[in-house]
Amino acid sequence: MSIPARCFRQISKAKPVHPLRCSKSRSGRCLSRSYHTLYSPSPSPYNPTESAILSAALSHVPSHGFSPAALTLGARDAGYIDPSTNVLPRGVFEIVLWHLVSQRLGLGARVQFPEAKEGKGGMGTGHKVRVLVMERLRGNVEAGVVGRWQEALAIMAHPTYVPASLRELAHLADEIWYLAGDTSVDTSWYTKRASLSTIYSATELFMTQDQSTDFKDTERFLDARLEDLRVVGGAVGNLGEWLEFTGHSIINVLRSKGVRI
Repeated sequence: MSIPARCFRQISKAKPVHPLRCSKSRSGRCLSRSYHTLYSPSPSPYNPTESAILSAALSHVPSHGFSPAALTLGARDAGYIDPSTNVLPRGVFEIVLWHLVSQRLGLGARVQFPEAKEGKGGMGTGHKVRVLVMERLRGNVEAGVVGRWQEALAIMAHPTYVPASLRELAHLADEIWYLAGDTSVDTSWYTKRASLSTIYSATELFMTQDQSTDFKDTERFLDARLEDLRVVGGAVGNLGEWLEFTGHSIINVLRSKGVRI
C-alpha cells in the first residue's frame, strides 16, 4: 500500500492502533483484532456473503483488474445474482480492502518463529520484521494481484478511501511489530509503526516495477530502507524529522528506478 508524499505528515500525527483497541468498519464490525493469538488468524470482519463475493472477485483480478467486472463475476461465482454486489457500497475498493485485511489477519498463521532455546539467542526483532514484511509482500504475488497492484494503489489514493487505507496500513504495521515480538510501550511505539508504514508502502510500490527474478531487487530495496532506519533513525530529533528524511529518501530512490510518484 503506497503512501502519497502528502500523507507522511498525516501518519506522524495519527493515533496509534493498539492491539487491544477495536477499530470499527463502516458496518460496525471490528477491523483490528481485539486480542492476539500468534498462530491462528483472527475472525474476518466480513460476513459470509461478503467474504464469498470478495474472495471470488479477487480471483478475477489478474484478468479483469480491480474493476466492477471482477466484482460481478465474483458474485456469480459465489452463487449470487449481479445486484447482490450492492451489499458492498464502496464497490471495487472493497476488493482491495478485503485482500489487505485477509492478508494481515492471516500473517501470524503463515509465519511462525521458533522459540529461542535457553542460553541461545533467537532471531532478532529486526530480522523478524524483515521476514514478516516479505511474507506480506509475497501475498500479493500468491494472490496473483501484484501485476495489478498499481490499480489498487490508485483506488486507495482516492480522497474518499485514503482514511480507510491509512488505517489499514497502520493496522498492518502494528501487526508486524507485534508478531515480531515488540513489547515497547514508550514513545518508540509510535516511531516504529510510523517508520515501518512508510518503508512498507514504498517497498510495495517498488515491487510493482520489479522485473528481477523472485523479486530480489525488492528484497534489496527493503534491506536498504531497514538499514536506513537502523543507522539514521536514532540520529534524528523526532518522529516528524524521521518521516521527512525517509520520505524524501525513498521517493528519490523510487524515481531513480522509474517509478512515477
